[in-house]
Amino acid sequence: MTRDEVIAALSHIKDPDLHKDIVSLGFVKKVEITDHKVDIEIQLTTPACPVRDDMKSQAVEEVRKLGFRGDIKVDMTSQVVGHSNQVREQILPGVKNTIAVASGKGGVGKSTVAVNLAMALAADGAKVGIVDADVYGPSLPLMLGVTERPETEKIDENRFKIFPVEKFGIKMMSIGFLVDTETPMIWRGPMASGAVKQFLTDVVWDDLDYMIFDLPPGTGDVQLTLVQTLPLTGAVIVTTPQDVSLADVRRGVRMFQKVNVPIMGVIENMSYYVCSHCGHREDIFSHGGGKKTAESFGVPFLGEIPIYTPIRIGGDTGRPIVLTEPESEQSQMIRAAARQLAAKISISNMSADSKSKIEISL
Repeated sequence: MTRDEVIAALSHIKDPDLHKDIVSLGFVKKVEITDHKVDIEIQLTTPACPVRDDMKSQAVEEVRKLGFRGDIKVDMTSQVVGHSNQVREQILPGVKNTIAVASGKGGVGKSTVAVNLAMALAADGAKVGIVDADVYGPSLPLMLGVTERPETEKIDENRFKIFPVEKFGIKMMSIGFLVDTETPMIWRGPMASGAVKQFLTDVVWDDLDYMIFDLPPGTGDVQLTLVQTLPLTGAVIVTTPQDVSLADVRRGVRMFQKVNVPIMGVIENMSYYVCSHCGHREDIFSHGGGKKTAESFGVPFLGEIPIYTPIRIGGDTGRPIVLTEPESEQSQMIRAAARQLAAKISISNMSADSKSKIEISL
């Protein structure tokens, strides 16, 4: 068995999203053969690849078909593909991808979803940051159990470098780290927008694979400031199934489409409730509306998250469910949604269209 034969065998493995084989995509980085062992390295575009384990199994199977009976070692590594844009590279040079998590209205669990998506991506090995862009109602300190203030370094009389707080392997920034928890943010729109800009320009983020922005609900000043300041890789829309939420989702989708931000997908939160005592399922807020809305706009549906008491407890105690119950069905749903999101980002970044300049047209 030769190296060329192994490479030819690996070319039978196709990426289901990119629709090409892993050899032509350049994913196969190493093939080394000895009498009793084959070492293969397959480098994916994200550590959160949803078909990672399937590809590894397929690689072993393809080599076995060649008649090799020795040890087969397949290392699955990753190198996250970044969103190529000169403006983003100037503002956040070390950040590969920027994703807004948004909702058309409040009360749909957007911040809970944003925090758990960040946790899920980090759990898969990605370098993740999260920005609490909801200046009027910051929730990140509570949801991640952070009480310390970020460290600063003076540049000159009027400027400081700010270093993000880090916990659970995630870098984070929130106005809630800088003010007292009971201090209301009685700011006009430009002041709130200015705070978000500072989170981009004055915070030392270093290298990140994904930066998640937890946006305030609606389509106001902060959202427009963000998309006009920083060309986003994409946006995720969070909704609940009932009609009043879905009507607002449509407005949110239209806003992002108007400013040329790709919609990476829709997540339906509070999708249903299963009684912990009898197992009866209750569709409290209806069901399936998020998927239908995604289909109507031609955007991906990333998944549904049910009502589950430990998700709420995790948000209240600063220990997200992805951390506390990683093997639970609900955590697996969140991790599946995060992996689908990572896959959509990779597809978008590897397509020719994503290399063109993003124009803001209001």
